[in-house]
Amino acid sequence: MDITAEVHEAVRSAGIQDGIACVATAGSTAAVTTLEFEPGLVKDLRAALDRLLPRDLGYAHAETGGDENGDSHLRSTLLGTTLCLPVSGGRALLGTWKQVVFVELDHRPREREVTVQVVGD
Repeated sequence: MDITAEVHEAVRSAGIQDGIACVATAGSTAAVTTLEFEPGLVKDLRAALDRLLPRDLGYAHAETGGDENGDSHLRSTLLGTTLCLPVSGGRALLGTWKQVVFVELDHRPREREVTVQVVGD
């Protein structure tokens, strides 16, 4: 999910010119990252994660954690749940092609929150 507009709005609402915007999700089976958010790269990201951490590999988390989503936790660890962006001139610096993306990695639908905290002058 492209959340770039929401991040820009949070930075604008904070009223700072220079600082840092920290974007985070508390979920351990979700991620926040950057990506050129276009259908081909979204498909490529899914395929890369499937190659690195196949869903049906048989993770120890199923034995100790009680669910079959060990791959989701590991995918979240790889991508990260927090992203810090520089803010300059009152805008998060992303460049031309980069968007801020929330990625749901769990096997089932979840209700999620993304927090944007902005600090600076």
